[in-house]
Order: sequence, then C-alpha cells, then structure tokens
Amino acid sequence: MSGPVPGTPSLLRAINDRAALRVLLERGPLTRPEIGALTGLSKPTASQLLLRLQEAGLVVLDGIRQGLPGRTAELYRINPAAAYAAALDVTTTRIEARVADLSGAVVGEHTLPTGPRPRGTLIDRLRAALAGAAAPAPPRRVVIGVQAALDPVTGRLGYATARDMPGWHIDDLEPALTEGLGVPVSVENNVNLVAMAEQAHGSARGTPDFVLLWADEGIGAAIVLGGRLHRGATGGAGEVGYMPTPGAPTARETGQYADHGYQALTGGAAVLRVLRSHGVPGADLRQAVAHAAATAAGTAAGTVTGAGTVADAVADAAADAVADAAADAVGGAAGVGAEVAGVALREVAARLAVGLAAITSVVDPGLIVLTGGAVLAGGETLRALIEQELHALTIARPRVRLSAVRGNPVLAGALDLALATVRDEIFDSTGSRR
Repeated sequence: MSGPVPGTPSLLRAINDRAALRVLLERGPLTRPEIGALTGLSKPTASQLLLRLQEAGLVVLDGIRQGLPGRTAELYRINPAAAYAAALDVTTTRIEARVADLSGAVVGEHTLPTGPRPRGTLIDRLRAALAGAAAPAPPRRVVIGVQAALDPVTGRLGYATARDMPGWHIDDLEPALTEGLGVPVSVENNVNLVAMAEQAHGSARGTPDFVLLWADEGIGAAIVLGGRLHRGATGGAGEVGYMPTPGAPTARETGQYADHGYQALTGGAAVLRVLRSHGVPGADLRQAVAHAAATAAGTAAGTVTGAGTVADAVADAAADAVADAAADAVGGAAGVGAEVAGVALREVAARLAVGLAAITSVVDPGLIVLTGGAVLAGGETLRALIEQELHALTIARPRVRLSAVRGNPVLAGALDLALATVRDEIFDSTGSRR
C-alpha cells in the first residue's frame, strides 16, 4: 500500500507559482501583500516567489500604489508578452485569425478570403492568415476551428468531404499542421468551440449539462456533460445534420454526404423553402427569418434579442433584416400578415424541435442554447416557439436560451482553448526553473 507522496521543493514552488499567477491573471495588478493574502503565502515566500517569476519573465512591475502617508507599494502584473496564443476559424470562403497575449488581450486579427477553390497549399493559407494577424512574436499554440470533426483514432478529418474542406484530408492532420506551421496545432470542430465559449462567457455559464444547437445554412450541435465537452468515439458527437429525422430522406436514399436527415429538414435551404411557401419576403435566409419573426410579433426593433451574438457580418445582416421587417410591419409594406408569418415561423420551430426532442430524450440536458445566423435572426420570437414545440414533444423540459456570446464565437472558443493550454504549459514550468 503506497502512502502520500511528499511535496518536493520544486513541486511546492510550482504550486505556489501557479496560484500567484492565477491570482494575478484574474485580479491583477496586485501588491505583494495582496498576493500573499489571496494565496495564503507568508511575506517571505511571496517575496521569493515574485522574484522568481520576475526572473522568469512572467511577472513585471506595474507602477506603485499610494497607501498611507509616506507609504507606497509596488504593483505586479502578468507579463503579457511572455507568450502568445492564436485561433483560426476556417470556412469554405475565408480564414479568420486572432492572436492574444498571455493576459488574454487581443493583439492582432486578420481575415484571409479564400473562396471555394483556394490557391496554394493548406499550410500556405494558414500561414498567410496567421501572418496577417501580425503577432508581436510567434504564438506558442494555435487552435483551428473547422466545419468537420477530427477522428481521435485515425487522426484524419471526418464528417466533411474533400470538396467541403480542400487540402484537409491528410493522415496525422495535427502533427502535419504542427510541422508545417512550426507551432503546436490543435484542430477542433467549430460548433464544439462555440459551446466552449458559451460555457465560459455566455448563456451556459454554471450549467454542467447542456446542448448547443447551431442553425444557419448548416445544422450542428455540441454536447456538454458534467461540464466536459463530449466528442464521441470518432469525434462526431453533435454532427446532428446527419441524424435520421421523420419527414426527411435518409442516407440510404441519398448517400452519406448528400442532403438528408435533420439537415434536409432544418438546414438553410429547407427553412427558406418553408418561409417562401408562406409568402414571407427576404433577400436571403436570415432576412426571411427576421421578417417572419418581426411580422409575427407585430413589432421589430426589440424582437431579435440575439442578433448580435454571432460574427459581426451575421449580426449586421440580422439587424438590417429586423429593421426592414419593422418598416414593413409598421408601414404596411408588401409582405404577409402577422398570422401567416406566425404559422410559417411555427413550422420552422416545429422542424427544429423534432431533432431537439430526439437529443433531449437521449441526453436529458438542463439547457439548450440556440445560436447560428438563422435562429438568432428569429430572436426571442423564434426561441419561444421552439421551446413550446419542444416541450410538447418531450417529458423533460430543458430551458431554451439564445446565445449570449458576442462577436465570432468560434474564434472566442478557439482562443480560450489555446490560451488555457499555453497558460498551463507556462504555469506548470515555473517550479523547475530553480
């Protein structure tokens, strides 16, 4: 029978250093007495710790704080330039890059248009996107969000065709990207990253079991159980677009990657067809959904409460659609009446609820978070209808909420993951320095 492992000096230093760095990260800048009080360290230990972290380049002075007459105290903070982390959001038309320093402050951003037939190699494109963000120094970690899933067994990308993700279907994808970019790389499903961002900053904070549904042109989901993201045996947990669904063709009839299942019932093309069949106007999917929601509500400007929670372009388009729908609804412009718009929107909600009911019956989440350009364009009006339709189908009655993450949630989740990895590496290394 083995006994407790004694704490070596290096282990104790590492524990103390990590505690102090975490406090500085969350509460800094701080004085030495404040660091000691927040970590429970004695004055001598706190002083030695700060000296050690300064010599390692992880902590820097940040001026002084005036105290009682004649007394001042030096302030310390995390050295933001000690390390950098990067995130990439890859779609069929562009690569969006963001870089942050160790404190989490964004220091560079760039969008590289690629189009459906990108030029150059995959490494060339990723390198160009990172270079455009102009980080002060090379990042220590890169996390890439993709519209696919990485199989942890084979190391290859799945749930997407070579046409969807040109250049990505190679063996040992992460090691190959790491070698090509010269920095450790992690590849993650984009909707999983959105769920991570929602868990850290959005509507799912403090909720251990939740499902996130992304609804736009494509349909995807992420599943968090016990506070941890569930990826599945092949990395495909949450690939609900392929889920067999009543009223939709199956893969047997169409082929694996053709339009079938939940995607065929609730994807952008299907939703737009439903709205068009009821005469709902709109130049595109989001505008049509926003118009239906605003007209059904009989008002507009405050209806789409979630329109600003996806990437800025989506938010702007949704806001414009709401404004147009408001003018139509209030000014009597050509379109449909509130009753017809309500019927159309309820049909969309019912279709989405069918898939959510199947997920709820299996997973029993406490919360469902709705996001993606189409569902957010429908705002609170569509959210309420989805919740009503879902609760009519299931015994469990999970809360249904709109996303609360601002900006691009894929980049937010990817950067959170990259920073967490970098900080763990940096903070874990301090105890062995001396």
